[in-house]
Amino acid sequence: MPRLANILVEGISVGGLETFIDCPEWKLGFDIGRCPDVAVNRPTILFTHAHMDHMGGVAWHAATRHLRRVGAPTYVVPRENEVAFRELFEVWRRLDKSELAHRLVPLGPGDEFELPCKLLARPFRAYHRVPCQGYGIWSRRRKLRPEHLGKSDEQIRALREREGEDAFETLEIPELAFTGDTLIEVVERTEVVRKARVLVMEVTFLDELVSVQQCREKGHIHLDEVLERADLFENEALLFTHFSTRYSPERVLEILERRLPPSLRERVTALLPQH
Repeated sequence: MPRLANILVEGISVGGLETFIDCPEWKLGFDIGRCPDVAVNRPTILFTHAHMDHMGGVAWHAATRHLRRVGAPTYVVPRENEVAFRELFEVWRRLDKSELAHRLVPLGPGDEFELPCKLLARPFRAYHRVPCQGYGIWSRRRKLRPEHLGKSDEQIRALREREGEDAFETLEIPELAFTGDTLIEVVERTEVVRKARVLVMEVTFLDELVSVQQCREKGHIHLDEVLERADLFENEALLFTHFSTRYSPERVLEILERRLPPSLRERVTALLPQH
């Protein structure tokens, strides 16, 4: 998988089977699918929703991290899932006779969570058949204010010491957005989806094999809907995921090459199963 806007994004995502999006340099995963072995190395998992193909491997993840003595993981879950998530682990503890240690962080739109890598995770509402949220990942950078450009370090220190003025400002950069499973409305309603340097977005159905209406009834995005909104995407790179098993990897690439306009085609990468 090539780097996307200089961010390494890997993983596996097959509609209805499993989704795990991996950001290894941030030691961060989105959803966990059936928990591929590489996911065990990720101490923080941000969950979008509780469908089995996105959350099914979570107990195995906690147990295997304990077995390998790599520390208890942190699970960020939508607030709507907090109670049932705790109950799930209580049942597994009774069955497994183990602690299944982890830290649970319920989060919702409007909240913020600082990741161990110092990036910020902010949920946003996604539109699926069950409660679902995507995540924007933000970095913060200190930058010299324009009016102080060209000043020496001594002059800048003097400003702070004599006048109490901070010559720097803090900029927030939306590095990545992951939509989870959702309707296309998330693009229009959520700025970070359109503006993040990297957008990871499900595009489950690609042609007339499944109509737009049928796709919407399933709570997913159809390529037709993406094409209608092609001008909205300001992202440097887009990673399309969650393709239906109706399409072979070769078919996915053929359809995207044929149907995407040049403005999108040069920025889009497809996350396909590795054979």
